[in-house]
Amino acid sequence: MQDPVATLIARLLAQRWLPREDELARRALLDEPFRADLDKRLEAAGLVLREHPYAAHIGVALARAQEKAIFAQDQGWLSNQLQLDRNAMALLVVLWALIILPKRQRQVERQDADSASAQQAQMFAEEKPIPVHAGVSPTLSERTLIADFADKLGGKMAVNVNLGVLARHGFIQRRAGELSEGPLLDLAFDYERTSRRILDGALSDILSPAARAERAIRLAEAPLPSAEEEDSTLPESDTDETAWDAPLAMDAGTDSSPQGA
Repeated sequence: MQDPVATLIARLLAQRWLPREDELARRALLDEPFRADLDKRLEAAGLVLREHPYAAHIGVALARAQEKAIFAQDQGWLSNQLQLDRNAMALLVVLWALIILPKRQRQVERQDADSASAQQAQMFAEEKPIPVHAGVSPTLSERTLIADFADKLGGKMAVNVNLGVLARHGFIQRRAGELSEGPLLDLAFDYERTSRRILDGALSDILSPAARAERAIRLAEAPLPSAEEEDSTLPESDTDETAWDAPLAMDAGTDSSPQGA
């Protein structure tokens, strides 16, 4: 007897991500009873479905209630479960800030423009889907990234090595000296929690990409707060705290994974 919910969970754990267009992924996003069953089963295993209306893929992540059991270690708090060192983690946040934040701005602007055009064309126009295709995601020059941030991220060799590591984990894609979004980059961190820290709320309109990246580096160098610490106080400006929400599904990634870029 087929169990589509179990099949979806197994595929997410094995493949680490699925495109939104996948049949079972679409069902998880649109079928309320199916989603309720999925959430219940994931919760029983200490997991949650990681998805965002603007993300092109879905994955699974640790539930907040399980973070302490996984991240608390030797009276400290791990920043990730992928054995990424400090420089690799900082690089990941820089890439997230330079790719996902502009992408989200483009998506919101494009959706607003489409909605306005549709309303002008007809009073009861159908709402267009949110743009999630690769065309709304900016690309970065690998050479420029290294020139701008190598001295802050361990040097040119360290950045090159860590770019390869992040590509194999599915965060980015490297092609002909260009860096683009990988299937897990948009899911790597909780957007609302992390963007507030990088953009600092009202300063988002005046922060340049370089300033965003500088802020991302400072955040990445800070220790990961426990769920209890973050729930008790939410910083409104620069602090020594940050919150990384790397999906548990990424833990399945290895250098030989066929899903790696």
